[in-house]
Amino acid sequence: MIFENRQDAGRQLATHLAEFADRPDAIVLGIPRGGVIVALEIAQALRLPLDIFLAHKLGVPGHEELAFGAIAATGSRYLDEEVIREMCVSPEAIDRVTTQVRQLLHQRALLYRGRRPPLQLAGRTVLLVDDGIATGASVYAAILALRQIGPAAIVLAAPVAPASTCAWLRGSVDRLVCLHAPPDFHAVGQFFRDFSQVEDDEIVRLLQPPA
Repeated sequence: MIFENRQDAGRQLATHLAEFADRPDAIVLGIPRGGVIVALEIAQALRLPLDIFLAHKLGVPGHEELAFGAIAATGSRYLDEEVIREMCVSPEAIDRVTTQVRQLLHQRALLYRGRRPPLQLAGRTVLLVDDGIATGASVYAAILALRQIGPAAIVLAAPVAPASTCAWLRGSVDRLVCLHAPPDFHAVGQFFRDFSQVEDDEIVRLLQPPA
């Protein structure tokens, strides 16, 4: 075991991100669900604002595991023209899948954030945080969607990820902070003593503004 729990992982990550403490242009974004708990520890340690970042890949109809793009709850969208061309994804299919995923993200955003508007990201240094990365597909989708908003820089932070995934994602962000990148990787949970499931109501509670 490397980490006691997600809170411990967040505190350890915060020590490697100390240069961003109190920076007025920096913001911490947690990827729901577990990434929000890690991100909260970082935001508190560095005295930075915290928000969530919801994004989802756009799957090729009939081959949903293959992404032809990504969309964020903010509305930004990335399309991979090469995949669209090779898989012959029609404009109608693109619009249909985009609408379905946009509705899903809208529902999740309402659940987690309520009617509070998302924090502004354009021109800011974004610390994008997850509780661990396996294949990297969902995180890559988030990065692609986030790029469309125009942040000044994206710093991807995670306690653990396979070495191969780190090598792949490193070229997509301005900086990658991963505390443990083993070549022999089976699942994120194997590196935590407590990796219990995070429920939606806990995320809602953590994101509530102080009274």
